[in-house]
Amino acid sequence: MKNKTLVLMALCIAINMGLGQIASSLKLPIFLDSIGTILAALLMGPWVGMATGLFTNLIWGLLTGPIAAAFAPVAMVIGLVAGFTARRGMFRSLPMVVVSGVVMTIFVTIVATPIRTYLFGGVTGSGADFFVAYMNAVGQNLLKSVAITVIGSNLVDKVVSCLIGWMLVKRLPERIRSLFPLADEAV
Repeated sequence: MKNKTLVLMALCIAINMGLGQIASSLKLPIFLDSIGTILAALLMGPWVGMATGLFTNLIWGLLTGPIAAAFAPVAMVIGLVAGFTARRGMFRSLPMVVVSGVVMTIFVTIVATPIRTYLFGGVTGSGADFFVAYMNAVGQNLLKSVAITVIGSNLVDKVVSCLIGWMLVKRLPERIRSLFPLADEAV
């Protein structure tokens, strides 16, 4: 790996952890912990995005507890989906960025729902726990309660995260964007 890749990954991991910790501390029903992963994927491709997501969650898990580490597969999927949708031109316009966030949500739901349900009984300490408890209390089974909550919270979170990542790349100064050839192809 080149130094610029490692520096980008370190910066994106810090973005993920910083924004994610703020969202977690405020018990927001969204996460904001994948903006750096999306940014890395847009600038360096899906594999760097995947690695950024993985290392974010592993480091965060070491610092704060096992919940973040358990969701490392979810963070990896976010990086892969962001990178592959960018390669398909889905970050070139506002409507397509929103579609990318929806596609990402579908994949995240497939991976996150079993982790949240079977490892944590639907409760992870996030602001979305209230919705799982509510859905369960009104008669939905736990798996369905978690799936509906994961879709709802991640739909907003991933669309917002994709929009922020897209805007950041578009607003990078030309001399910095020139260091990342995939940036011009992605946005």
